[in-house]
Amino acid sequence: MSRSSVNMNLILEQVAKEKGVDKQVLIETLEQAIHAAALKTFGAERDVEAEYNADKGVVEVFQALEVVEEITDPVNQITVEEARAKNIEAEDGDELLFQIFYRTEDNEEARVQDERYGDILKIQTHRKAFGRIAAQTAKQVIIQRVRDAERENVFNDYQEFRGQLITGVVRRFERGNIIVELERIGQHPAEAVLPVREQVQRESYRAGDRIQAYVVDVLRETKGPQIILSRGADELLVKLFEMEVPEIYEGVVAIRRAAREPGGRAKIAVESSDGQVDPVGACVGMRGARVQAVVQELRGEKIDIVPFDEDPARFVCAALAPAEVARVLIDEANRAMEIIVPDDQLSLAIGRKGQNVRLAARLTGWKLDINSEAREQEMREFAEQSLGAVEGIGPELIENLYAHGLRRAADVADANPAVLAQIPGIDPDALEAMQVAAREQAAADIEREVEIAKEKEEERLRELRRHPDELSQRERLQRVRGVGDRTLDQMATAGYETVEAIVGEEDPVKFGEVTGLGLKKARQVLAAAANYLDEESKLRTELDAAAAEAPVEAEESSVSP
Repeated sequence: MSRSSVNMNLILEQVAKEKGVDKQVLIETLEQAIHAAALKTFGAERDVEAEYNADKGVVEVFQALEVVEEITDPVNQITVEEARAKNIEAEDGDELLFQIFYRTEDNEEARVQDERYGDILKIQTHRKAFGRIAAQTAKQVIIQRVRDAERENVFNDYQEFRGQLITGVVRRFERGNIIVELERIGQHPAEAVLPVREQVQRESYRAGDRIQAYVVDVLRETKGPQIILSRGADELLVKLFEMEVPEIYEGVVAIRRAAREPGGRAKIAVESSDGQVDPVGACVGMRGARVQAVVQELRGEKIDIVPFDEDPARFVCAALAPAEVARVLIDEANRAMEIIVPDDQLSLAIGRKGQNVRLAARLTGWKLDINSEAREQEMREFAEQSLGAVEGIGPELIENLYAHGLRRAADVADANPAVLAQIPGIDPDALEAMQVAAREQAAADIEREVEIAKEKEEERLRELRRHPDELSQRERLQRVRGVGDRTLDQMATAGYETVEAIVGEEDPVKFGEVTGLGLKKARQVLAAAANYLDEESKLRTELDAAAAEAPVEAEESSVSP
């Protein structure tokens, strides 16, 4: 550049300080950019170099010419005679460096150079373009390099937060995604995205709200690093407990497993390395303070804390809490368990829309099939009848087949013969005949199942048509929609033991508080109880009218000829 050009030292130092970019990186990038501009202006075949002169604060560009006896590269070579004609003492094989000055109106050095060496350098006609291109390139490359450096610094600052909690402020919304301005880390602020898939449906945010989320990943993108957040990850639950429970931070208590249905319910399995520390109690805290802090952060998500156990059966029983388990049948080959629970615990074990058993299965890693004791007894009786009708299957073999999950003739008919042959009590020579007989019995079982289903439906309809005066108060309450055994117990403890007592309560807030059901559930129960009384009144009227007409019909039929 000319002597009147701007000294780049001050600019580079200021940019490096304000943007957190190494000055040497800027210099190297600037040299590369000016070198590229020179090649573009004067020709890619030229042997040019660009070097930053720290004293002058400019990037100097040089053309290298090789001195030869005979020219083979007209652009980058001159003969010994041409060099001496320009008063340059040079021998064959020497390399001459000529500085390429930027053309400006007051650049005397460029004018003198063109007069003395213009015929061998052949650059004078492009000087003006080179000066303009070099200036534009220098500006653009510094801006771009600063952007790249800032992006890299942001990536380096935030990548260590991958797998951690981070706090920010909601700024805007883009196609359902929430853009969060994170708390400044180091010198570089950054924005993160909470994608729709990582949001919790029950949660809503407005611009300016503070938000705490789990950093799923930090990605390098062309437009800058992208920080992906989550409010629905299982790991968010774990990290929140680590913040609230000192014993977890100290390593005394460990969270072994976690499973969530974001916004609804969650389960965590904990264990202690110190026999004197109760892991569940440590996570619950005094009067539930610790777990309530986590629940509050998760906007009311219910959390079950269960003790971890290496014994899978015990662990599954704990994971199904608060339901009680009667028996557990384990199929290790398929990593599955059949859970038998008392009849009054079935709905509790399954949970609302199957939520409890789903979370327990995810927490333990086992496939769970839950049946009541009555249902299990029905299945066993059906198995004894179905399998017992197959020729060659006796009582002892029925037990072995049942234990291996083969509980009807169709199971035996469809099973792999090689698998069947390994079951104790089966004669391999009689296996083919057994499966043929099983196929015949399977067809009969289908007809029998249809009859059983029909009988059950008739029984269900008869039960629904029972006169209200024949029902106990508990039976009446059980017919109220949404009322299960647990809700019944909660209401009974609070003194609501009849449908009329529930309907007589006009304050849903009070009803929800004294029963522990909560306001939403309380309103549902109150509305359902009132609806039940209306339906019960209609049924009573209908049944009473039918009973009054029955004797008349009987009398008429007795006197008919």
